[in-house]
Formats: sequence, C-alpha cells, structure tokens
Amino acid sequence: MKQLLVSVVFCTLLFSCDTLGVFEKSTFFPEHSWSSKVQPVYTFTITDTASLYHIYAIIRHEDAYRYNNIWLRITTKAPSDTAKTQQINLLLADNKKGWLGTGMDDIYDHRIRITRTPQKLRPGNYSFTLQQIMREDPLPAILNAGIRVEKVQP
Repeated sequence: MKQLLVSVVFCTLLFSCDTLGVFEKSTFFPEHSWSSKVQPVYTFTITDTASLYHIYAIIRHEDAYRYNNIWLRITTKAPSDTAKTQQINLLLADNKKGWLGTGMDDIYDHRIRITRTPQKLRPGNYSFTLQQIMREDPLPAILNAGIRVEKVQP
C-alpha cells in the first residue's frame, strides 16, 4: 500500500510539472466577486532573453457568471520603460460551445493569451496590474484572476 501511495505521488508530481512556465500567479476573491477597486499586481523577473514568451490572463469563475466576456484594464511596467495600459475584451463563452475554458462541476478556468505574437522580453523586473472594467461592479461569480508568462516551445 505504501509503494502505491509513493507511486501515485511521484506520478502526480512528474506529470504536473510545466517546465515552460516562467511565472503564474492569481488572486482569490473570497466573496466570489471582483470589485474594480481590487487591482492585483503581479511582479516577476526575466533572466532568459534568448527565449520568446506568451503572456496569458487567467480567469476562474462560477457557472453563474452572467456574461460571455470580461473586460480588463491591464497595466504593464517593463524594465526601464513607462507603464502602458490597455483595455482587453476576453471571450469566455460563445453561443455554440458555451464556456470556452475547462470546467469541473460549476467552476470554469480560462487561460487566454493576451499577446498576439511571441514576445522578446528584456532582462529585469516586470509588473502587471489587473482591473476588471465591466459595467457591473463588483462583478459577481468571479473566483480568481491572474497572469501567466510562459516560454514559447522551440
């Protein structure tokens, strides 16, 4: 029995590792709603400048979320650069398929790429600030929001 448990733990660790992920962090909203006043900031450091990267927004919501999309204001601060802000409309569902993310029970996870092409990043510290800018505020049925940065596979 002990060997079986060790084997299961080892296999879980082996298959859950994602060597291409450089950074992933999300913020949990305890009231299951996201106020526009809550603007999580994510900071990470890039050292590998030879690689190309994709940047993703992470959204987790309940099935009770009433919209097919979510509008975000993302402020990016790159090393030795001024902060840049953009508004992005992330599609979470469509009328044919329903929710586009992966789901279990009534919880859906979305990892949506926000960079159109692979990005060459400079060495140093990067900072991302997320703000939901939907008309409904606070936005109900949102559990988590975050950022993921990963290397593009060669």
